[in-house]
Amino acid sequence: MSTFPTTARVVIIGGGVVGTSALYHLAKAGWTDCVLLEKNELTAGSTWHAAGNCPSFSTSWAVMNMQRYSLGLYAGLAEAVDYPMNYHVTGSVRLGHSRERMQEFERARAMGRYQGLDLEMMAVSDIKDRYPFIETHDLAGALWDPDDGDIDPAQLTQALAKGARTMGARIERFCSATGISREGGEWIVHTDKGDIRCEKVVNAAGYYAQRVGEWFKPFGGRTVPMTVMSHQYFLTEEIPALADWTRENGRKVPLLRDVDSSYYLRQDKNGLNLGPYERNCRAHWVTPDDPMPEDFSFQLYPDDLERLEWYIEDAMARVPILGTAGVGRVINGPIPYAPDGLPLLGPMPGVPNAFEACVFTFGITQGGGAGKVLAEWVTEGQTEWDMWSCDPRRYTDYTDQDYCNQKAMETYGHEYAMHFPHHSWPAGRDRKLSPAHDQVLAKGGVMGAYNGWERANWFAQEGDDLSEAATQTWERAGPWTDRVREEVEAVRDDVGVLDLPGFSRFNLSGAGAAEYLRGKIAGGLPKIGRMNLGYFPDSRGRILTEMSILRHDEDVFTLITAATAQWHDRDVLRDGLPDGLGLTDHTGKYGTLIVTGPNSRALFARLETKADLTAPWLSHQTATVAGIPCALARVSFAGELGWEIHAANADIAALYQAVTGAGAKPFGMYALNAMRIEKGYRAWKGDLSTDYTLFEGGLDRFVKLDKPQDFPGKQALHNEKQQGSAKRFVTLIVDAGESDAPYMSTLWHDGKIVGETTSGDWGYRVNASIALGMVRADLAVAGTKLQVDIFGVKHGAVVQPDQPLWDPQNNRLRA
Repeated sequence: MSTFPTTARVVIIGGGVVGTSALYHLAKAGWTDCVLLEKNELTAGSTWHAAGNCPSFSTSWAVMNMQRYSLGLYAGLAEAVDYPMNYHVTGSVRLGHSRERMQEFERARAMGRYQGLDLEMMAVSDIKDRYPFIETHDLAGALWDPDDGDIDPAQLTQALAKGARTMGARIERFCSATGISREGGEWIVHTDKGDIRCEKVVNAAGYYAQRVGEWFKPFGGRTVPMTVMSHQYFLTEEIPALADWTRENGRKVPLLRDVDSSYYLRQDKNGLNLGPYERNCRAHWVTPDDPMPEDFSFQLYPDDLERLEWYIEDAMARVPILGTAGVGRVINGPIPYAPDGLPLLGPMPGVPNAFEACVFTFGITQGGGAGKVLAEWVTEGQTEWDMWSCDPRRYTDYTDQDYCNQKAMETYGHEYAMHFPHHSWPAGRDRKLSPAHDQVLAKGGVMGAYNGWERANWFAQEGDDLSEAATQTWERAGPWTDRVREEVEAVRDDVGVLDLPGFSRFNLSGAGAAEYLRGKIAGGLPKIGRMNLGYFPDSRGRILTEMSILRHDEDVFTLITAATAQWHDRDVLRDGLPDGLGLTDHTGKYGTLIVTGPNSRALFARLETKADLTAPWLSHQTATVAGIPCALARVSFAGELGWEIHAANADIAALYQAVTGAGAKPFGMYALNAMRIEKGYRAWKGDLSTDYTLFEGGLDRFVKLDKPQDFPGKQALHNEKQQGSAKRFVTLIVDAGESDAPYMSTLWHDGKIVGETTSGDWGYRVNASIALGMVRADLAVAGTKLQVDIFGVKHGAVVQPDQPLWDPQNNRLRA
C-alpha cells in the first residue's frame, strides 16, 4: 500500500466530476505531482445523482466554449483512458413558443456555428420528424442540437480519475480535508490522515464549497457566494410505445427541452426522465431549522413532487406518452447555485495561490472544459478563452447569504429565461446605494445593478410603461427610447449629470510606485496633475484590464476602474507588489458625478466653483464646487466637454442637488453607453478582454515597445508587431433594423464568418446603429462592406475610418 503523500504541487479538495477533471488536465499539462482529496467515494456529492445531460447550447460565449470542449473530450475519453462509458449522443430539440425565443435560438446558432457547432433552426413542421411523440400546438419552432445527449456521471468521473492516475496524479478517497494553514509562502492542507504541504490549493468541493471557503478567510478570503437548491427529476416505468420505437429505430429519441415551460424530458432506458426547474423552488440548508449536515454523501432529500404538478401536467400535454406510465423513481438532490447560475472558476478572490472550481449547476456538461480552464489558471496564470463570466472575482462584498439565496431562487426558477438587454432582474437589489439615490429615484430613475451598486439606466416620466413585460424584448425600441434620446440631446446641446457610484478606485504610493506601474502597463505614465489610460497586458499581450491613472506626485497615484473590476483589478495590482508600496481600496468611500455637455463650464461657474476651469483635457485638480471640497477630472466618457466630480460619499447628495439645481439634466447608463460607443470607447470585458491582444484591440497608441521596462507580454507584442495581427478592432455602421447587434454577433464576408461584434447600440448623435467588433485584419479597412448576423438575419455593415464617429477630432472634448 502506498504511503500518504505529504507534499504536492497542487491539492484539489473535492472528488466530483469537476475535481477529477481538474486533476486530469493538470496531469495532462505535466503537473503530475498533484493530489485530490475526497471525503467519501468519488462522485459522492452532486455528481452521483446528476441527470448527466450534455448540451452544447449556451448564450454565453465562454460557457459555450467550455461545454463544446467537454463534449469533444467525452467523445474520445473512454478510448483514451481505456474505461468504458455510457455516452449517448441523441441530439436535442429545444422548443420555442415565441418569436423572442426563436430570436434567442438564432443568436445561439450563430455563436455555435462560429465555434464549429452544427446547431440548426427547425420549423414547427420539422419537429415531429425528430421527435414523433410530441404535440406541436402553440409552438413557434425549435432548435436542433446534434451534439446533445447524456452521459453516466459516475463512469465519466471514474474515467477522468483513471486517466489522471495513469499519468501519475494521486487520489486519496475517504480522506477528509479538515482545514488549511500557511507557512513560508506554501499551503498546508490538513486531513484526517495527515498534512500535505503544497504550492496551490483548489476548492472543488461542490455544495460543500462554502464550508471549505471559510478556511481561507484568515488569508484574505470571503464567504463563497452560493446557495444549495433542491433539484428534482423523476424516472417513469417502461413505456411500451417508446420501447417499440427504440427497438424499431435502433436509437433513443432526442432529448427534449421545453424552455418556455421550464423542463427537460429525456429517454432513460425505455422510460422517460422529466426534470423541471420550477418557479416555486426550494433552497436547502439556509435556515437554522434546516442545518447542513456534516456529511450528505450519496444522500437525497425527501420526495416533493407536489410542487412539480404544473410542469408534469404541461409535459404530459406536450408528450402524451409520459402519462401512460407510472413514476418509477424520484431523485431529489442538492445542486449548488451561484447567484447568476454560472460556476466559480478561477482565482480565489484575495487569496494567493488558491483557486475555485466549484458551485457548478451543470457540472457534467461543463466539467471537461472546467478542468481545462482550471489547469490553465494554475499552471499558466491565464486561460485560452476569456472566462470572466465564470470568474469568482465577478462578485464582491455585496453577496451576503440573503442576496445569494434570493438570486439563486430567482435564477433556478428562471433557469431557461431569456436575458433581454433592457430587463433587470428584481431579486437581490438595493445592496449598495448612492447617497443621492433618493434624489435619483425622485427624478424618475429606472435602476440597474452594477457590482451591487444601484445606478439609473434611464429616467422615466409620468405615463411611461415601467412594467417588466415592456422590457422583455430584443428590440431597440421601448419606453426608454425617447427618454434616452432626450438625455443624449441634453448632453449634446446643454449639460447633463450622471450619478455614478461604485467606480473601483485604488491609491498606490511609496518610493518606486511609478516604476512599478511602468513594469505593469504597456504604455507610459501621465505627468503630475495629469491622467491617462493604462492598459495591463498578460504574458501573451492580451488585454487584462484598463485603468485610468491619475498622478498626484512622483510616486502617488489614484487608479480608477470599472465597478465590476474591483476585486479582479485589486489582484492585478497586488500581483508582484513590492514591499514598501501602499495599495489601498477606496471604492466604498467616494462617489462620482459625471457633469458633461457644452454648457458644463458655465454650470460650474454658476456654482462658484473654485478651480481652474481652463485646465486642459486629461488634467485633474482639487477644487470646491458649491462650497464642497472635491476633485475635478477633466474627462468625459460621453465624448463632450465635461468633468468627473470625485467626492466623499458624505458630500455626493449635496453635490448632486447643487448640480441638478443649476440646470444639469439627469441622464443614465443607457445614454452613457450610446455616447461612448459613438466615440469608439471600449467597455471592459466586452470590447476589452483577454480574447484579444492590445494590437488587435486597436490600442497601438498605448503600447511603448521601446521603453526599457519588460512589462508582461512585451515580447509577444513585439512579435505581433513584426508578423501582423490576425484581427483588428473596427467600428461599423450597421443597417440594423429593429435590434442593434448584441455581443458576439458574427461578422460575415463573402459567405464566411470573418469576425464578431463586441458591443452594439444606437448612436443618437449620429443617428445610426453602431457596432464595435473584431474582424480579419485584411478587412479592417474603411469602406469594407460586411454583414452582421443579428438574430438570424444578416444586415449590411460598413467599416468606418479608425476614428470616433462623433467629433472625430475631439474638438468638443477639448473645448
